[in-house]
Amino acid sequence: MNVTRRARSARLRVSVTMGAVVLAVAGLVIASQVAPAGAAPTATATGMTAVRHDDGGAKPTIVLEHGAWADASSWDPVIERLQAAGYTVYAPPDPLGGLTSDAATLADFLATISGPVVLVGHSYGGMVITNATTGNPNVKALVYVDAFIPAQGDTTFGLLGAQPGSCIASAGAFNVVPYPGAPAGDADAYLKAGADGTYPGFARCFANGLPAGEAAMLAAIQRPIAYSAGSVPSGVPAWLAIPSWSVIGTADHVIPPAEQLFMSERAHARITEINAGHLSLLSDPRVVTSVILQAAHAAS
Repeated sequence: MNVTRRARSARLRVSVTMGAVVLAVAGLVIASQVAPAGAAPTATATGMTAVRHDDGGAKPTIVLEHGAWADASSWDPVIERLQAAGYTVYAPPDPLGGLTSDAATLADFLATISGPVVLVGHSYGGMVITNATTGNPNVKALVYVDAFIPAQGDTTFGLLGAQPGSCIASAGAFNVVPYPGAPAGDADAYLKAGADGTYPGFARCFANGLPAGEAAMLAAIQRPIAYSAGSVPSGVPAWLAIPSWSVIGTADHVIPPAEQLFMSERAHARITEINAGHLSLLSDPRVVTSVILQAAHAAS
């Protein structure tokens, strides 16, 4: 990675650390306000408050990793429901600078959390969570939402092309924008708002199933991913040792549902299929939250 992108990652890590402090304080308030009857708040080694079940098991912390062309706000409807159920939730920013550095950034964040963790990834976030848990015994469950579930050596580009039907399999899908200090051949890739050739446009490709106004807003605020991130091979997958769950949108136009099903079965994930597009975390947050809660209960 070049100096500019390293600097960008460093700034993001500072932001994550400061955000973690703020969210930890908020977690104290949330846990104490929404603890179910009979549950006793107990202090953890980090000073956060964890709600305990009646059977004595601590509720895990839930960490949500967004994917490309999105940001942490894509988890808002899910966060609201998880917090209402008494969980401490974090959604740290994904730098989207490359699989190796993105996974390292998330791994550093996870290292600040004591106690059990449920780690959730959407889309490209599935690549990141699969590679971020090496050496961290606290991660007890993985949840993939309309996500890549790579095996060792898989790349994002390779998985996108493994089955026909991805709406971003064409170069016409991208606005390629240079960034200062980029290595030769690399650039930030945005999804085009409008159609171009076989690419049907942001609303029909990435945000199908959402209202037109919401799709237009998401297209305007999207965060780019470094084009080179798509060709970085994945490492030893965390799902070999950690139980996993998978939510598959059967109307997903970005990652073909057939490929999601193949990856999910390969990882022996517990599969939930729903009639949704690539952004089921926004269009069907109730179902997505339900699957995360299943993983959380199993991890307690």
